[in-house]
This record gives sequence, C-alpha cells and structure tokens, in this order.
Amino acid sequence: MSDIDKKRKTRQNKLQKRLRREVGQAIEAFNMIEEGDKVMVCLSGGKDSYAMLDILLNLQKSAPVNFELVAVNLDQKQPGFPEHILPEYLASIGVPFHIVERDTYSIVKEVVPEGKTTCGLCSRLRRGTLYGFADEIGANKIALGHHRDDILETFFLNMFYGGKLKAMPPKLVSDDGKNMVIRPLAYAREKDIAEYAELKGFPIIPCNLCGSQENLQRQVIKEMLQGWDKSHPGRIETMFRSLCNVVPSHLADTALFDFKGLQLGFPHGIVDPNAAAGFRAESEEDTPKGNGDVQMMERIDILSL
Repeated sequence: MSDIDKKRKTRQNKLQKRLRREVGQAIEAFNMIEEGDKVMVCLSGGKDSYAMLDILLNLQKSAPVNFELVAVNLDQKQPGFPEHILPEYLASIGVPFHIVERDTYSIVKEVVPEGKTTCGLCSRLRRGTLYGFADEIGANKIALGHHRDDILETFFLNMFYGGKLKAMPPKLVSDDGKNMVIRPLAYAREKDIAEYAELKGFPIIPCNLCGSQENLQRQVIKEMLQGWDKSHPGRIETMFRSLCNVVPSHLADTALFDFKGLQLGFPHGIVDPNAAAGFRAESEEDTPKGNGDVQMMERIDILSL
C-alpha cells in the first residue's frame, strides 16, 4: 500500500469514527431507534443517503438494541436514470432492499411550469409514496439522509421566505400519525459526509430533475452558510446549537409563552409555576457560551408546548 493510500485510509477511518459518534449521539438524544425497530433507510443515490446507510450498518453491529435495516429506493422514472447502480451496490454489501417504481417525474413535468422549481411537488410525491411503502413492508421508522446543514438551511428558508422559526426536526411523526421519520445525520456536517463519500467511492447518482436547476432559494441559503463557515469558523456550530437551546420567553410567540399572564410580584412574572415546567430563567444580559463542535444537546427549554 502506497503512502497516499495509507493517508486516504487513515482519513477515511477518522471520518467514519466521527460520523459514527455523531449519528450515535443523535440516535440517543432523540431516541430514534429502539429494540425491535424495522428501519426503512431511504436511498436516493446521493452522498448523504449512502453515508447514512453505511454508518447505520456499522452501528448495527455493536448497538445495545437489536434493529432491522432495509434499504428502499424510489425510482421516479427520470430519463437516463441508471437503474442498475443501486441494486448492484446493495446486493454487493448484502443489504435487504426494495426498488419502488413510480413515475412521479411525468407528473412533476406536467404540473410544474417550465423554469419553475420542481422540488416542492417532487418531494411531496416522493414522501407520500415512501410513507405508503413503509406501511406495506412493516417498517415503523423511516430514515432520511438530511444532515445538519440541511436543517440549518431549512431554518433560514422558513425565516427568510416563510415568516416562521421552523427547521427540520431530527425526529417527527407524520400528520396522520402513521409514520415516524428519523434523521440520523442531524448532527453531521455536509463537508464531512461529502469527503467520506468520496473516500469510500460510493456510486453517486446525480439528480437531474432538481439538482440542475439554477437560482433555487435553497442554493442561495447554502452559499450564504458556506460563506459564513469560511469567514467565521465555528458560526455554523453555534447556530445549530441555538436550535437545540430554545428560550420561548425571549421570543414573541404568544402560543408558546403566556406573555399576557405575566404579573409583577412573582418570579419571572409567572403566576402559576406548574404552567412553567421546564422554564429556565435567562436575563437580557446573558451571553452565548462555548464554541466547540455540536455534540449531545444538554437541554431544550420549551415552555407551555
């Protein structure tokens, strides 16, 4: 083995340990995977889903609970899609898998005007199909490959364009209560995943339906965050940590905090302490602390949810 190969192998092992640690911490923090779970790992053919499956398989070998993994790819019938790549790869690593064929491509191209963003409709159609298929195969968890950068990008998209403080939760239940979605890569950085995927040589399949579209709002946000990461190292970690350390009493959402009920003469103005479970006092002078990598989140202060 050459010196270059040794360096690549060393770097690959280092990244695998880091991703394994971050995925394990996310799973523990949000109780993503439990004894007896059947986890449907959704594969798009991109770097994120490949890395997610790889790390989950690695964790499965030594996890304190027993759980089943089954890989699922949705073939959306995009022209030129290399249908052989995923089945060959999954068969080579011995993972149970299903290829679900649904012509959502034609629906998207028919409904969305030329030049408009297809991502919204495409994702809704894909999500509905995957939810239904999870029920068919008896999977009680659906694992998606969204990482920390995706979560932050969604946060800023909703704030800039939707007027909401809302991101991608690491774990959620569908509107009808039938499906539970988990995002094991919630603590992982995109640049680590990209480098790991390159070193592992995953057979990446580009998305020619939406990935080639220009001027997408998400791309604008991505470039903004990447610029901050270069000019202000540590800022991305701090921003993500803020999503895990929420103080509703210092925001302005009356549905989350009873501002109308505040009264003088009571600690923090709260008359009924029982209504303030989980409340953490914080003064206007409090300053941010710490600049390390995001690891286990110590607290999430949500009041009156």
